[in-house]
Amino acid sequence: MLLSHGDDGTAEALPVWPATKAELNELPVAARDWSIAADFQAGAGEILLVPGADGASGAILGLGDDGAGAGAAMLAGVLTKGLPEGTWRIEGDATDAHLGALAFLLGSYRFDRYRSKPAPMKHVRLSVPSTVDPAEVASIAAGIFLARDLINTPANDMGPDALEAAVRTLAGEFGASVSVIVGDDLVKQNFPMIHAVGRASVVAPRLIELNFGPEDAPKVTLVGKGVSFDTGGLDIKPSSAMLLMKKDMGGAANVLGLARMIMAAKLKLRLRVLIPAVENAISGAAFRPGDILTSRKGKTVEIGNTDAEGRLILADALALADEEAPQLLIDMATLTGAARVALGPDLAPVYTDDEALAAALNEASIAVRDPMWRMPLWQPYAKALASKIADINNVTTDGFAGSITAALFLKGFVEKAASWAHLDVYGWRPQASHLGPVGGEAQGIRAIYSVLKSRYGA
Repeated sequence: MLLSHGDDGTAEALPVWPATKAELNELPVAARDWSIAADFQAGAGEILLVPGADGASGAILGLGDDGAGAGAAMLAGVLTKGLPEGTWRIEGDATDAHLGALAFLLGSYRFDRYRSKPAPMKHVRLSVPSTVDPAEVASIAAGIFLARDLINTPANDMGPDALEAAVRTLAGEFGASVSVIVGDDLVKQNFPMIHAVGRASVVAPRLIELNFGPEDAPKVTLVGKGVSFDTGGLDIKPSSAMLLMKKDMGGAANVLGLARMIMAAKLKLRLRVLIPAVENAISGAAFRPGDILTSRKGKTVEIGNTDAEGRLILADALALADEEAPQLLIDMATLTGAARVALGPDLAPVYTDDEALAAALNEASIAVRDPMWRMPLWQPYAKALASKIADINNVTTDGFAGSITAALFLKGFVEKAASWAHLDVYGWRPQASHLGPVGGEAQGIRAIYSVLKSRYGA
């Protein structure tokens, strides 16, 4: 483990002093003098090693101009790769030690599965105060890494069948149960839209279900969009728009990462995870623009665009989830480009009409530095989804408020759940940062886990 307590027999840890440029004068004399000699500017995430008789005697971590708070703690993500091998400790206020330890782990992530000669890992460890539980921090990081790994894996190795295998592996680790409905059995068991979207692929569509925890505990259900690759269907995407479509199962990856956190923490709830897993491929069996599909709920949907397939498979899965009226129902999906236009790649839009849940998610988002932003379920926009020949269309004709209208589409399939939230995540880090390289990213699940832990923890 890259984390340890200072009293567990590890070697004497070297200090890391977090500091803004203005705070450099407050450092121990040797560190202060060295920073002056080196003209160290203490930019955010910059590291200056302070020499000693036998190597480094410590290091300064620049905090930039902002300085204090949890945001500074997250800059510890640069330490794993920026420090020499050995054991280190972060000096100063331990208030944000948990976040600093998590950032330290997140910054160590890399995806080397397809490299013939992966670079060797450096052995850099962090000694944390007794207020930090290294096992819990490592478990949260493992959930993030699971989501990243799944998203980063290309579609030739992460089709619906491989996604099922990943669920089974996770379930086996924690003793959860798994059931799967595959291919034409989806039609027989009334999941017609999941079947319609995925039937053109050579790999059969499926609905994957994981269950964990006592049946009489409060029911929390997670639904994740599992489109292993999205060509757009017959409304085919341009090639440039397909380059990142291996990440279109990012919703499924996120809920599995969250499920891992929940199961590892043994929260007192009944967890149900539903993943409609399909490839939106093109063949003679592909569903068509203008088709009318009847959903599990009985609502008919006119297909205005086959590239708006995610909401179709989610609708069938949400309808199933809603039937048992869970206390909390959360779905996550890489659903719309409109969400990126509105909030960019870093902020995950969250939609809910539960004011208490919205407030809890907002508070947790700020506290754990897992950014999300509440967006309005503006009901007047729902009329833009009207169809002349079916109950609803899967897209609007005006192109306005695409993330909002997608959320309103999904809301129409949830009635019995006590509380529901939808996250329209990007699932991708377009630029490297102190918390990870370019590639798949988990969004919102640390904040959700924090809310669940506060409600259902020991």
